[in-house]
Amino acid sequence: MPYELYPWMHLVGRVLFAMVFIMGGLSHLMSLNALSGYAASRGVPAPKAMTVITGLMILVGGIFVATGWHRFIGAGLIVLFCVPTAILMLPFWKESDPMARAQEMAHFQKDLALAGAALFMAVYAGTSWPMSLGG
Repeated sequence: MPYELYPWMHLVGRVLFAMVFIMGGLSHLMSLNALSGYAASRGVPAPKAMTVITGLMILVGGIFVATGWHRFIGAGLIVLFCVPTAILMLPFWKESDPMARAQEMAHFQKDLALAGAALFMAVYAGTSWPMSLGG
């Protein structure tokens, strides 16, 4: 593969990854009542405040990863969102309906996979990232 493509692949890959969190963060903030109601139904304490906090976490985390600026902090914010969200919001082990259980498990695994990818980015945050604001 031509090495000229590497910087573009790096940029496009991190932007695609980050868009999930940027759009999710905007959704948290723009649909605050609906999402805080869902959080309340899952037993999240102070659901409205937590919806705002987590929305800001993933919005900022996504922007930092996409731009490559403060990427360790950005990746960390994403991990700090994904792991508790998987455990608190997607408890598939509590579902008795097989379809609901399978759906919750898929989302649980997705959140853990995204946390793993963010950890991977955090490991390489100290190295040079092409086409980034952080070098």
